Amino acid sequence: MQSTVKILTLLSLVLLSACSTNPEKTTVTTVEPIITNDFPTADRIEYFLECVAKKGGLSYVTQANCICKVDKLAEKMSYKEYSQARTFTFLRTTPGENGAVFRDPKHAKALRKQLKKAEQYGNDRCFVSP
Repeated sequence: MQSTVKILTLLSLVLLSACSTNPEKTTVTTVEPIITNDFPTADRIEYFLECVAKKGGLSYVTQANCICKVDKLAEKMSYKEYSQARTFTFLRTTPGENGAVFRDPKHAKALRKQLKKAEQYGNDRCFVSP
C-alpha cells in the first residue's frame, strides 16, 4: 500500500513538473528504490525447505503454505533481524558460558520474540485448505 502511494506521489510530481509554466526551472528528483524485502533467495529457499520438512513433505498444501509464510516473515522483519534472530535461536541451547552470549542479552531475547511473532503472523495468515 505504501509503495503504491509513493509511486502515485512520484507520478504526480513528474506530471506537475512537466506542466510547469516556467520551462527554465527544471528540477530533477532522484528517488530511492523501494525495498519490499531484502531476503536473499538462498535464505528464502532454506526457510521454505525447512517449513516443508516440518509439515511432512512436499504437497500442494505445504508448498502454498510455506511460500506464503516466507513472504509474511519478510513483511515483519528485515533480513538482518531475521538472520540474527535465527542465530540466537539456534545457538541459545549451547551449554554453559559459551551459550550465555546467545541466550542472555536483551537484544537476543527481543529478536527471538520478534521472530516468533513474525512466524505466528505467517501461521495465522497462510492457512491453505486442500
